[in-house]
Amino acid sequence: MQELRNKKGFICDMDGVIYRGNRLLPGVKEFVDWLYRENKQFLFLTNASERSPRELQQKLRRMGLEVGEEHFYTSALATAAFLKSQAPGCSAYVLGGPGLVNALYEAGITMNDVDPDYVIVGEPAHYNFAMIQKAMELVLNGARLIATNTDLTGPTENGLVPACRALTAPIELATGKQAYFVGKPNPLMMRTGLTLLGVHSSEAAMVGDRMDTDIVAGTESGLATVLVLSGCTAREDIAQYAYRPRYILDGVGDIVPKDE
Repeated sequence: MQELRNKKGFICDMDGVIYRGNRLLPGVKEFVDWLYRENKQFLFLTNASERSPRELQQKLRRMGLEVGEEHFYTSALATAAFLKSQAPGCSAYVLGGPGLVNALYEAGITMNDVDPDYVIVGEPAHYNFAMIQKAMELVLNGARLIATNTDLTGPTENGLVPACRALTAPIELATGKQAYFVGKPNPLMMRTGLTLLGVHSSEAAMVGDRMDTDIVAGTESGLATVLVLSGCTAREDIAQYAYRPRYILDGVGDIVPKDE
């Protein structure tokens, strides 16, 4: 555990690690206080795309946790950066929340429901058959299919809810086209996270609650991996995977030395 505490940088997921729904998880405040006190570089790297970094900052503030806006990076920002590098000035039909739409606008990508270059799937507040039908039509007419992340479900205070991968699947099945997923475990997002931290992968740890995104992303990027059992994954689920986390903890509070 001391080896983990000596790391210079920490990349942390949010849903199931920092909060569930609108409830801060136990030990989080102590963990964040420790990060600041020890002058650690840290980043909340979330696959959720519906909120902007400022909205995430304000959400934590409402829960009683003060964290600077510079400590947040979302799959919406990663998707916008990817498209800006791939096809500057492109257009898109978007199934997603304000955080995704605003990130795309700021990257110079315009909204287009007639003949877009891309169909982009995030996590819209409302999702229905008409949206699936429209996305299917556009993809069959040549639009390329992009999704913000591979999460099938997300944790809330009331249990699991469908997430981006589940919402993308009907469009993939109906068109026969596979989406390109930008968020974790895509190395693009992990490399961006390390760049923002300013640390080498060997000096950083990935803290998350999902084996299939957080832990595999950290493993493949060379980070120490910490699975917390406060979100989507139970201890008995770990045996299903060919890889293992370096550390398994009940929550992020366990990272903080007990005498602090």
